[in-house]
Amino acid sequence: MTHLVLARVAASVSELRRNPMGTLAAGGGEPVAILNRNEPAFYCVPAGVYEALMEKLEDWELNAIADARADQGEVEVTLDEL
Repeated sequence: MTHLVLARVAASVSELRRNPMGTLAAGGGEPVAILNRNEPAFYCVPAGVYEALMEKLEDWELNAIADARADQGEVEVTLDEL
């Protein structure tokens, strides 16, 4: 059975257990696929990459809200309401 691995670097659970920071460093700042019996079990993601991913997700959510509100027409707001 084949599995899609969405990372350039892969390591086994044993390698991760033996040297967690070395395994993460092997990714060169990119996610590392952690394999269990040659199947992807999870991805080890550096903090900077995770933070960027969370920001991108927040941007998408805000864009979806803005798109939904764009169809509602104009909204009148006074300076006192701001």
